[in-house]
Amino acid sequence: MVCGPTGSGKTTTLYASLNTINSKEKNIITIEDPVEYHLGGISQIQLDPKANVTFANGLRSILRQDPDIIMVGEIRDSETAEIAIQAALTGHLVFSTLHTNDAAGAVTRLIDMGIEPFLISSSLAGVLAERLVRSICPDCKEEYAPTNEVLKDIGIAPGPGIKFYRGRGCPKCLQSGYKGRIGIFELMLIDDKARGLITGKASREELKKQVQASGMLTLKDDGLQKVKQGITTVEEILRLTQEE
Repeated sequence: MVCGPTGSGKTTTLYASLNTINSKEKNIITIEDPVEYHLGGISQIQLDPKANVTFANGLRSILRQDPDIIMVGEIRDSETAEIAIQAALTGHLVFSTLHTNDAAGAVTRLIDMGIEPFLISSSLAGVLAERLVRSICPDCKEEYAPTNEVLKDIGIAPGPGIKFYRGRGCPKCLQSGYKGRIGIFELMLIDDKARGLITGKASREELKKQVQASGMLTLKDDGLQKVKQGITTVEEILRLTQEE
């Protein structure tokens, strides 16, 4: 599952994943609304409600074509979720998207749709949450020392020698200090402990705490790594990762 708000790059990530694993030996079929990129060697189906080609109906049709890998553009309802999970349980690799704020929230959303927790824990391999943050303009990038207040906001202990970067603003970036965008990610892999929590209907907070203990970097963690690398700014990370 790939999660995030509209415009966070979910579809691009899915296409990149399919391109990476695509080969002549694999039968890959997608159902999308709309088909945004055409991929060579992959069968892509466009949603058409007038012809009764919905995500659920299209997915049923796809399963009769003996696919190895399926991509469902978005899980919008319980019917689509149930069919996608059954496809995963019967040996298919399934990719899809959900609109949730973080990786752990995907499990909560599926349960809210009426999916039994034991089915989720048995079928879910991983959840990737993502956001797109603006990159610092390379033509006006400058180093600066952050204030103690900024360091407190992001959970870093104040100390000498801490340097961050920002864009001063120049004609090439229209005085914004930013040019282009880059993804920040959190990847929740479902291990045995996480499966136990999901089956036991643990809360989103409990699940998130467990996967972090197992080594998952949160969106904010990944963002702060990119801040330290001089790729983006603290302000961008705080703007896009504040808890709602």
